Amino acid sequence: MINKISESLQSAVSDIHDGATVMIGGFGNAGMPSALIDALLEQGARGLTIVNNNAGNGDTGLAALIKAKRVRKIICSFPRQVDSHHFDALYRAGEIELELTPQGNLAERIRAAGAGIGGFFSPTGYGTLLAEGKETRLIDGRNYVFETPIHADFALIKALRGDRWGNLVYRKTARNFGPVMAMAAKCTIAQVVELVELGELDPEAIVTPGIFVQRVVLEGKQA
Repeated sequence: MINKISESLQSAVSDIHDGATVMIGGFGNAGMPSALIDALLEQGARGLTIVNNNAGNGDTGLAALIKAKRVRKIICSFPRQVDSHHFDALYRAGEIELELTPQGNLAERIRAAGAGIGGFFSPTGYGTLLAEGKETRLIDGRNYVFETPIHADFALIKALRGDRWGNLVYRKTARNFGPVMAMAAKCTIAQVVELVELGELDPEAIVTPGIFVQRVVLEGKQA
């Protein structure tokens, strides 16, 4: 019997190893799997490469992970915000590496990994510092930059509901990067607000099929 439900948040992230590449869903705080991030902080993995749209907000979630100096490198599109002070301080001190990627390219690089595509040409970034060292090509009179896929060891995402097979539905824009990240990681761990029985999710409403999810955990489930 397929049952992907983890006993606790702690057990769900227990095998995330030092140096792992971890995708974290969310657009700011919308859709951020804060409970899983807290469990990862408690777990202690270090030297992580984090893939996220931002570089943390305030003092919680991803910002707390950065503050604790668990992150070696971050790949994101919006590293600086009004309250991104922990990232700002570590970056200025040379204690965290940044790979800046335009938001559309970031989403497509993640999607490409999940789809098994070896790379793609994008016009975004051509003629800027972001294109340095990358292949460029003139296609139909327009200049493009070659972008590579982003793969991950783990993806931490948040969904509204899930079942024991790992099928997921999201709450409106909290969906954001969740579906593409689930496809691009070797192990996807989904934090859900509600666990439902098989058959309760309308198949037409399932956004992320269970084949892309390895673990599901209720967001308040502590060890």
